[in-house]
Amino acid sequence: MFKASVLTLFPDAFPGVLGVSVIGTALNHGLWALETVDIRKFSRHKHASVDDTPAGGGAGMVLRPDVAATAIDAVTAPDNGERPLIYLTPRGRPLTQTRVRELAAGPGVVVFCGRFEGLDERVIEARGMEEVSVGDAVLAGGEVAAQYLIEACVRLIPGVIGDPASAEEESFEGDLLEYPHYTRPRVWEDREIPEVLLSGNHAKIAAWRREQAERITKERRPDLWARHSRRDGE
Repeated sequence: MFKASVLTLFPDAFPGVLGVSVIGTALNHGLWALETVDIRKFSRHKHASVDDTPAGGGAGMVLRPDVAATAIDAVTAPDNGERPLIYLTPRGRPLTQTRVRELAAGPGVVVFCGRFEGLDERVIEARGMEEVSVGDAVLAGGEVAAQYLIEACVRLIPGVIGDPASAEEESFEGDLLEYPHYTRPRVWEDREIPEVLLSGNHAKIAAWRREQAERITKERRPDLWARHSRRDGE
């Protein structure tokens, strides 16, 4: 079973969005498991402090290596590192659907939620943490990013989504963004559903959706379009 262990200073932030809709239902039905670990409980310092001033000076505070490593070791020791240890940080490698599929196919993840200016670099190196970014923006902490990553993985677990086909025609599959969707009423505020979608001609519908996906990808994500074009040319 896929198990997500989250190391955080704010365990009350979970399950959050992971406790609703199909993800929450799957959690309640035992299709995956969620564990939250309070990093502060591993502090041996006065007032349970977990941070200190940055070496070399500068603004903010840095998570202490002794506290962070003790918390990490308590979680990772039982499974001997079978689950990837992920540190969510804006400087990490961008999270991709390909990586999500790899993680979803495994036994789960251990996710460390950063705070303040970040985590002491020595812990990242010593524990072989995989640095992952969920976008080119900076958050106050890693909790929202952790829920983002976990939800992306859990929805790919067999039995979580009612119709597995719905996960096969999504953004990033084949390096294309998803095509537009429509539903009733046929006319809304003088805007009509494209006629081809009402034609019943599945070949034409598939071709239209492909064209739309290519158009949107080319306009909005030239990086994905370039990669898609290279693959098509191979």
